[in-house]
This record gives sequence, C-alpha cells and structure tokens, in this order.
Amino acid sequence: MNNDTSSATRLTGTRAVLFDLDGTVVDTIPHILASFRHATATVLGAPLPDEELMHHVGVPLATQMRYFTDDEETAERLLAAYREFNHRTHDEMARLYPNTRSTLDALASAGLTMGIVTSKSRMMAQRAIDLFDLGGYFSAVVTADDTPVHKPDPLPVVEGVRLLGADAGRAIYVGDSPADIESGKRAGLGTVAATWGVASRERLVAAQPTAIIDDIAELPALLGLRA
Repeated sequence: MNNDTSSATRLTGTRAVLFDLDGTVVDTIPHILASFRHATATVLGAPLPDEELMHHVGVPLATQMRYFTDDEETAERLLAAYREFNHRTHDEMARLYPNTRSTLDALASAGLTMGIVTSKSRMMAQRAIDLFDLGGYFSAVVTADDTPVHKPDPLPVVEGVRLLGADAGRAIYVGDSPADIESGKRAGLGTVAATWGVASRERLVAAQPTAIIDDIAELPALLGLRA
C-alpha cells in the first residue's frame, strides 16, 4: 500500500467509490489477452507481442485496434475478430478477483455508495456484472456507450459521480490502468491504483495516484473503515 498523511486525509473522507471493471473487479485480463491474440493472428497473420497487445487496455476497444494498424478496414476486421472470440468465450474465462465480494460487502455495510466506470460496452459490462451477481452493489454503471469521450478524459468519471449524486471531493476512483488514474484525477477524485490488473506497478506509480494497493481487501482499511 502506498499512503502518506495527506493521502490518508483525502481518502478517509470517502463516501462514494467508483470502480473500473476489467482488471479491477472482474479478472478478464487473460481473456482479453487471448482475444487480442486471436484477433491479430486471424487478421494480421501473427499475434503481436503481449506487452504491445495489452499496453492500451483501459480505453475503448475500437481505439485500441487503431494502435495496431493505420488501415481503417483492417482495424474494423480486428475489432470484429476480437469481439467474436471474446463474446463467445467470456463466461467460461472471466473470473471474480479474490476478496472482491467481501470488500464490496464491507463498503456497502459502511454506507458508501458505489458504481462502475468502464470502457467496456454496455452489453459486455452488464454481462460481467450479471455473471457474478454484482448488480446489487452498484447504483450507477457508466460504459463506453454512455459518453461521447472516454478515459483518460474525465467525463466518464464525472458522469459516474453525477449518477451517484456524490461529491467529487468525497469520492474515489479505483482502477488498474494509467488511463483510469488520469481520468479520476482530472475529474477531481482521489485515485487508488490496483496492481493486480493490466498495468505494472511502475506504470501506476508514474501515474501518481493517491494510493496504490496490491489486494482489493486493503481498500476498507485505506478508507479508514473499521473491520
């Protein structure tokens, strides 16, 4: 955990928590990688290096495909191949991170309101939430279909705060990518970086979040909640 006095003061006043979905609440990282490998092998003839495939996870999928090619038609083919594989194999490959449900229970019991802000499509975000029966925890879900711009722009997080009826100064955003941290910071929220997702600790440190945690179970104590 990365924490100092000023960070502790900012976080212990938290009354609302927004989470990224993939790589933060739901473990779809192996599934995302497999989907990228499938798409690039199918369309480009060979998969790209894993680090390159995963580097931009956290922004909308269509945007990610344009990092792999300058040709619009090829990007569309990559997107279609990715989605076909990803949608077909999602339920068998997605997992809930350890300690997620108990952590959400602890936050809910403390009276914190919670929501999701994801670059996933509405359909696939809801599919993941329903797969693990998480809908009762979240009063707001903001997806790539709900805003005209996306992370790292602050608007999706701002929208999440609005839907929760929360005060940005007493809200935090928890995510596993530099795009998450930038979006949350620009929206005026405290930010908590999750090291169990897509980005290395080094990339997350460089993004300068309010705090860094290695297990979602650390979150209640970070927010000053009693066990």
